[in-house]
Amino acid sequence: MPKITVSVGNEIYQRARVVAAERGSSVSALVRAFLEQLVSPESEFKRLEREEEEIRSQIVNFSASDRLSREAVHGRSR
Repeated sequence: MPKITVSVGNEIYQRARVVAAERGSSVSALVRAFLEQLVSPESEFKRLEREEEEIRSQIVNFSASDRLSREAVHGRSR
């Protein structure tokens, strides 16, 4: 696998390390994921559109007219 050397400022590097740690990852993994997304044939719009369809397919028995009472929304018993 080819390696890439990238130069960034110290502040950016430190902040990237913090983000990577918060995500349980490494700076290299963050950069790799960014580059993979950058060259992906699927546009951001198409990806979001696909994810929306996946979510919509999981919603089976939903009706906007099925409203909860105010008591139910706030966890109050009558």
